[in-house]
Amino acid sequence: MRWGFIGASSIAERVIGSMRKIPGQEFGAVCSGSAARAQEFAAAQQLQSAHTDLAEFLQAGRFDAVYVSSTNEQHCAQTIAALDAGCHVMCEKPLAMAHADAVRMVRHAAAKGRVLGTNHHLRAQAAHGLIRDFIVSGELGEVHGVQVSHAVHLPPHLQGWRLDKPGAGGGVVLDILVHNADLLRYLLQREPQRIHTVTQRNGMGGRDKAALAVEDGAMSVIEFEGGVLAQTHESFVADASALTRLHVLGTRGNLYALGSLTQAGTSQLWLRDAKGEREIPVPPVDLYEVGFTAFVNACAGRGQPLATGADGTRSMAVALAGLASAASGRVETIDLSV
Repeated sequence: MRWGFIGASSIAERVIGSMRKIPGQEFGAVCSGSAARAQEFAAAQQLQSAHTDLAEFLQAGRFDAVYVSSTNEQHCAQTIAALDAGCHVMCEKPLAMAHADAVRMVRHAAAKGRVLGTNHHLRAQAAHGLIRDFIVSGELGEVHGVQVSHAVHLPPHLQGWRLDKPGAGGGVVLDILVHNADLLRYLLQREPQRIHTVTQRNGMGGRDKAALAVEDGAMSVIEFEGGVLAQTHESFVADASALTRLHVLGTRGNLYALGSLTQAGTSQLWLRDAKGEREIPVPPVDLYEVGFTAFVNACAGRGQPLATGADGTRSMAVALAGLASAASGRVETIDLSV
């Protein structure tokens, strides 16, 4: 497959490194709003050309697929354009800024006969696959609750628009809650129904008006089908030493994962039940190699992406309902239509 890259982002740099491990992938060009950044990115990643005009990029590239990692408010228009150019699309989360736009992206991909995937990398974490298997097997009994602590320190090179540009989709809810929502759907294999979210503004990017316009911390309670409750904590302002944690609580056993919510692809997992506590070995994985391999296979007609466009739409719907709940102070219903 021949790839183009829309967005000269730090995540695209990481993704390309993982994609180089997948046989048969060719890396063509990049398109960015900054000519200087596009040139720098193309040179560093050994791409053939750099562009600032999307139409020219798509016409000249003759790509089989594109990876969209621009700022969130651009995802919809850029994905539609790529689909119209005959490309399969792997898009970063959230798919869009509005539910209707995400639905349009999914339906447009179907109409064009192209694959639309969402880069929800946490599905590729080996610990999460093991947890899902435990849930499916019934070994934990009835799962009644999940606790997610996804509180991290947002490094300086990622701060920028995430902290001071609400119009670009900044803030911790659209950045991290959307991942947690997708992971919970994947683990529980149930749909979320309602959410109550409270946000905070610690002013990580400064105490000026722009920095305080977006939330940098949030806590939510999400109600899933069957009455399963999930509690999530997202933060940009935790100390850098903080560990992410995932607890799955059943009537006969409980699973505890440390470090599984990062990009590292490593984790520790423990099972606690009537027999005591024992550690479950977790192999390390390259999350993006796994995710993009599944996408490449889906484009060849073999299976589906780890997270489809419909999955991305529903995880985004949880985050949008969370933002609505934070604004209203009430529990909000989640619109799962696609």
